[in-house]
Amino acid sequence: MSEKSEKIDIAVIGASPAGLMAARYAAMGGANVRLFEKKERIGDDPHPANSFFKGMLSYAGEKVDSSYVVHEIDGMKLISPGGHTITVETPGYAIDKTIFDRFYEQKTMKAGVDIQTGTEVLDVKRKEDGVVLKIKPVGADSDQKEKVKAKIVIIADGILSKNAKAVGLNTMKHPEDIAWGTELEIRAPGSGIGDAKFAEYYVGSHAPGWKSSYLPRGGDNAAIGVYVRYFGKDVSQFLNPWVEKFKELKNLSDDHFEIVASKSAGDPIVTIPDKIYGANVMVVGGAAGQSGIGYAMRAGQIAGNVGAKAIAQDDLSEKSLSNYSSQWKKDLSVEHTFGRVGLETLRKMDDTEIDELFEVFENEDISSLIKGSAMDQGLSVLELMLRKKPSAILKAGAYFRNR
Repeated sequence: MSEKSEKIDIAVIGASPAGLMAARYAAMGGANVRLFEKKERIGDDPHPANSFFKGMLSYAGEKVDSSYVVHEIDGMKLISPGGHTITVETPGYAIDKTIFDRFYEQKTMKAGVDIQTGTEVLDVKRKEDGVVLKIKPVGADSDQKEKVKAKIVIIADGILSKNAKAVGLNTMKHPEDIAWGTELEIRAPGSGIGDAKFAEYYVGSHAPGWKSSYLPRGGDNAAIGVYVRYFGKDVSQFLNPWVEKFKELKNLSDDHFEIVASKSAGDPIVTIPDKIYGANVMVVGGAAGQSGIGYAMRAGQIAGNVGAKAIAQDDLSEKSLSNYSSQWKKDLSVEHTFGRVGLETLRKMDDTEIDELFEVFENEDISSLIKGSAMDQGLSVLELMLRKKPSAILKAGAYFRNR
């Protein structure tokens, strides 16, 4: 085994949106940064996350770039089992995830980050003076392993991160709550299925724990999918019925319905971040239980800034890097907590109860309720429920059921 002679300041594992942001901001802060990515080319075989709403990306101070946008939408429709619809007007974007990833790869390289693709990180160990990574080229023999020393490692290698476990961090409070799903890219020639202006999310027992979805992607293209919790990684028992239901809802015949691509992955939507830092270590993105492209990018940004400052001050202690977690909690922990409460409530309600709850919000301007902080949003929703149908609060009490 050879050993590299130089000791870099910060090593980043994984070119996820969170990892790219962490590397970029650490380099902008003056640190010497190297990013290791297992894929031969960033953007290949991307995660199925293929949309975001404008407000989410603004958390990271980023502007939307037209180069990766395939279709603009005006908002979302939430649809109950009985067809009750809540419309939320908030600008959003269907994106080409490959182009998106490569767009941020270029930004990261311009910041001075050394990106090393086709490289697998086999192990991470903390030492008194930093961390040691064992790496090798993907597909190479084990005798081609090398050691790389770094003062700080930022782990961004996705959910169920083996590297976070290697440094002794349990990053999620509820790892059993990972939502597993499959998303299909579809084409329906002549249908205009991709020109709709609202994404649609269907909730209920047909997709326990989260949703089935429809995202218009311009012209005759769209994405449909299912994400569920507590049913394992294979969601075909929910996906196949949803495909048939979707064709029925949109009046699509088998002759005018083509599956272009299928992608499966997990999402830590309600797992809630736990211990995401330690001496010489920070964990960001899916590996840290941080869901949503924009939110994960903000976490990476914070970690990069904190890492660069720690290098400049020569303080790599747990206390120093705890500033990452503190800032993340200040910015985003309430959103994640409210999200968990909401999805757990829906998971524990039966379809009739969900319909009754949706009736409270149907025909209301929900857009006005989602302004301000997450706490303000929650209070606005509670006020509406008290005014229109106090009994709905009892339905929302499903959160406390033991299911």
